[in-house]
Amino acid sequence: MSLLSENIVPGSQGKIFGTNAKTDNDLKKIKNHLLSMEGVKDVVINYKTFPAELTIYSSVVLSVDEIQKRVMELGFHIMPKGAFA
Repeated sequence: MSLLSENIVPGSQGKIFGTNAKTDNDLKKIKNHLLSMEGVKDVVINYKTFPAELTIYSSVVLSVDEIQKRVMELGFHIMPKGAFA
């Protein structure tokens, strides 16, 4: 594993995640829950894909595990799409 595959690094690239959330309301709950985390700068929801994707941008290095645990608090799962996805 590498820094890029296990973490979200600061910058304009962000990291894309797939999720099992299906409704707009659920996706917005996840977005707001993640935005309350220290270091999460922005969360962009891509409604055009199925399953829905979230791109997470950070101002500090955040581990993928931290993000996954945070989303699991709401009863959903989130998986990174790839190192540079």
